[in-house]
Amino acid sequence: MQFLKENSLMGSREAVAMVKIDLITGFLGAGKTTFLKKYAEYLIAKGQNIGILENDFGAVNVDMMLLQDLMGDNCELEMVSGGCDADCHRRRFKTKLIAMGMCGYDRVIVEPSGIFDVDEFFDALREEPLDRWYEVGNVIAIVDANLEEHLSEEAEYILASEVANAGEIILSHADEVSAEQADTTVAHLNRALEQIKCPRRVDKEVLRKSTLDLNEEDFNRLISCGYQMESYRKLDMEEKKGFESVYFMNVKMTEEQLKTTVGKLMNDRECGEVFRVKGFLQKEDGSWIQLNATHNGITMNPIEKGQEVIIVIGEELKEQAIKNYFLKQDNL
Repeated sequence: MQFLKENSLMGSREAVAMVKIDLITGFLGAGKTTFLKKYAEYLIAKGQNIGILENDFGAVNVDMMLLQDLMGDNCELEMVSGGCDADCHRRRFKTKLIAMGMCGYDRVIVEPSGIFDVDEFFDALREEPLDRWYEVGNVIAIVDANLEEHLSEEAEYILASEVANAGEIILSHADEVSAEQADTTVAHLNRALEQIKCPRRVDKEVLRKSTLDLNEEDFNRLISCGYQMESYRKLDMEEKKGFESVYFMNVKMTEEQLKTTVGKLMNDRECGEVFRVKGFLQKEDGSWIQLNATHNGITMNPIEKGQEVIIVIGEELKEQAIKNYFLKQDNL
């Protein structure tokens, strides 16, 4: 598809191809960033010039650090940080897309936080001048195959809204669960869709495969999966207490201390409903460890470069109770 761009200096109009824009959704800890990195590598290998927009919930964006090695002649990274109210965040998102629309990308990939209202994406693209510059390509949803069975009303809504418009749904960590558990997760998705009065039910569009096992054939399928526009009952997230994040800079712990602390923190209801803890830890020898924790497990892997920050994300968080965990190292 093309649009006409007027050249004010020459008094002429020239046809300019619209930029494809993809949305990668997924609930907290599902593995969006891991997938995005593989997806971007595939597109770059195909010769595409891409821009990646990290649209994070918190004031500190950890995931940007994980994508740094993608940067080069064919890939640039941009970020919309959180830490402001919803209206301000929407304005920042639109402004960043306007700027990226002038950069000559073949494709822009948006990775929002795991608690993103998908309508924000479509609403922004209906506004001038984005409606003339961008064409929605694919909406891909990442869902943990070991999805928690019991979620809050807000979490169920976010989960369903992220799946409702997806052209393809990937069950991440599918290699770590039984076929029965994967079936249970798909049933959970359909139950969540039913709860928000969405007529869609998913099955054939679910790719039950670990992100790291995706091959050329899988990516050829994903690059043309498109999206669906489904109607469903909206939940006014702004009237709810909603999701929150608490972050800590320069945490000084050993790797084992941090793992123990996070394990206790995530199971302490006095801290609120903690969904995810992520961040980086610098060891005494100067090397870095990446932390990623959900109720399904805690992973700590070496990484070339990090940032001294730990972020706790959840509902009705009790900041002081959480802070105490990072202060009382003597009790570990």
